[in-house]
Formats: sequence, C-alpha cells, structure tokens
Amino acid sequence: MSNGESALHLILTLDAGLLEVVRLSLFVSLSAVCCAALIGVPAGAAIALNSFPGRQAVIVVLNALMGLPPVVVGLAVYLLLSRSGLFGSLGLLFTPKAMIVAQTILVTPIIAALARQTIEDYWVEYRDELTAMNIGPVGRVATLIWDARFSLVTALLAGFGRAAAEVGAIIIVGGNIDGFTRTMTTTIALETSKGDLPLAVGLGIVLIVIVMAINALAWGARRAGERYAGG
Repeated sequence: MSNGESALHLILTLDAGLLEVVRLSLFVSLSAVCCAALIGVPAGAAIALNSFPGRQAVIVVLNALMGLPPVVVGLAVYLLLSRSGLFGSLGLLFTPKAMIVAQTILVTPIIAALARQTIEDYWVEYRDELTAMNIGPVGRVATLIWDARFSLVTALLAGFGRAAAEVGAIIIVGGNIDGFTRTMTTTIALETSKGDLPLAVGLGIVLIVIVMAINALAWGARRAGERYAGG
C-alpha cells in the first residue's frame, strides 16, 4: 500500500490518533482566534475612530507585527512561562494553554490591523450620520462593528488560517508531547523526520481541506457582505 493510500485509509477509517491531533489543533487555533478577536477588534476600532499623536506610527507598527516571526514569539512566551520567568508559577509551559497564548500573540496583530482598516473605511462612510445622531464613542464602535461584521469575519478567518498553519511557536511552548500538545503541523514535521509518511500525508490532506474550507468561508462572507450592502 502506497503512502497516499495509507493516508486515505487513516482518514476514511477515522483513525483515533489522527482525530485526536486534529481535535487539539482546532481547539488551540479556535481558542486563540477568539482571544485575539476580543483584543484585536476593539483595539482596531479604537485606532480607526480616534486621532492622537503618533497614530500613523502605531498603524505602521501594527502592520509590521502582522509578520511576527513565530519562533521569536515562541521564545518570548517560553521565557515568560518558564520556571524562572515572570509567569512561571502558573505552570502553563508545555500545555495547550501555552500554545493558545503564543498563537493569540501571533494572530492579534492580524485581526487588529484588518479590523482597523475595515472600520476606518466604514467610519468615513457613516461619520456624518453618526455625528448628526450624537452617538457616543462606544455606540459608534458597536454600530460600525455590526455594520462591518461580514468583513470582520474575513479578518477572523485570516487569523485562523495563520494559527492553523503555525508550527514554530507552538512546538517551542508546547513541547510536541504525544497525546497532549501535538498538533497537525507539529505532527507532520515530526512524522516526516521519522519517516512515518502515511500519518504525515493524512494530516497534510486534512490541513489542506481545512484551509480550503476557510477560504470558501471567507469568500462566502465577502459575498454576503456585498449582498447586504447592495440591499
């Protein structure tokens, strides 16, 4: 049986080891995106709706942080969570929680930057109306986030795509422990180095399907937003 056939067999028979890796990967990535959204969307809205000294510099830095090197983030989180680190007493290192923290740091700038641009565009369009209605800052943020919800879904999906494909940071802070902190990307790297190609290929197929599904959702969200705006 070839590697491809063995990989398909693992997928079609719902191999327990493969499913556990996929489950943990989705849990970590989705949790990180949720945390990043709670931070990034309000932060992006605050930057979009306010003028303050150094605003352009903040935007430049935020855009630059979208390309944060994962291994550097992983190293920073590792140092913070290690026994001698600032948060070492929490005992989070080499756990899924540490992986969520690392991915949240990586994804937050992406969501914040995309949310900032999206909400700023909507603010330009609706500024006069919201000002005439005497809506306060909090109301403006809530209104614009609601109106831009379809575009913001695209930002969240972009963040999830980054999280799902990430390997450098989570292998540093998670340790790639079998049955505990092993995700799709770290398992693919490990199993390939061991020569266990069927599992690596199977997980690769699953990861590609997930990425394609994300792109389909992003396309659907954009189409829904266009129809909503047109209606």
